[in-house]
Amino acid sequence: MSADDTKKPEKINWFAEIRGLALMLLAVLAFHTFIAKPFYIPSASMVPNMLVGDRLIVSKYPYGWSWVSASFHVFPRSDTRIAPGTPEYGDIVIAVPPGSDEDYIKRVVALPGDTIAMVDGQIILNGEPVPQDMEPPVRLPADNDNSCLSGNGIAHPCLDNFEPYRVTLEDGTQVFEPPTYRETLPNGASYLIIDHVDGQFLDNMEPVLVPEGHVFLMGDNRDHSADSRAEVFNRGLGGPVPLSNVGGRAEFITFSLDGSATYNPLSWWGALREGRAWDSLRPELRGEAAP
Repeated sequence: MSADDTKKPEKINWFAEIRGLALMLLAVLAFHTFIAKPFYIPSASMVPNMLVGDRLIVSKYPYGWSWVSASFHVFPRSDTRIAPGTPEYGDIVIAVPPGSDEDYIKRVVALPGDTIAMVDGQIILNGEPVPQDMEPPVRLPADNDNSCLSGNGIAHPCLDNFEPYRVTLEDGTQVFEPPTYRETLPNGASYLIIDHVDGQFLDNMEPVLVPEGHVFLMGDNRDHSADSRAEVFNRGLGGPVPLSNVGGRAEFITFSLDGSATYNPLSWWGALREGRAWDSLRPELRGEAAP
């Protein structure tokens, strides 16, 4: 028997292993904090452009970094920002409302110094109505199994408000076709919105001046979005949002699940929604502002 055959196994250097894992975890947290992070759409407030079950990438650097940039909101709120930037009209951003650490996802519809009002569901920006053009109704899946939580924490079908617009297609598929409009902001940013309830409380708002260092945010599902129009006690953003509470910009969808997936990995493939992967979330540019 050779000497090599009698060698004892080398001991595992647990300190080096733990240090390697810690460094890897720190690298992931740093990437999530400073570069980008994944995000999951939990509500229907951004329908038709984002569906419950969409997974997307949020970039962290476009507007600088603040307390909200951290992967977990463990730091106290502060107005301090590093390398600050200002969103553009039409950007979809992540924001944290007052008194909460929950991430909201909404669209920028007014910038610092703007005056914004709502009249019968139409944005009045600096005294000028923002164009809303009627579009063919979008088709939203009516067999969606994803659930949303209401303000009292009770789960309900996310698109139950669109029940009057249920349509059966020729192949038997059921969809919702709610009234759809194209809204175009002053920089040419253009996107679809849904507005189907006349005279509800979010449709009208007295003029609001957006202070410096703030933006005004709305959801694209205009009648069902707790955003800058809604008070904090209604789970809204309570008015213009400080840019220090804005944590990044939505860039693109990676994949989308329709809610039918279970813990069984074999069910995941069948739950994928076709045609949503890699869709950009930046607004289309139209009119004179388009390149």
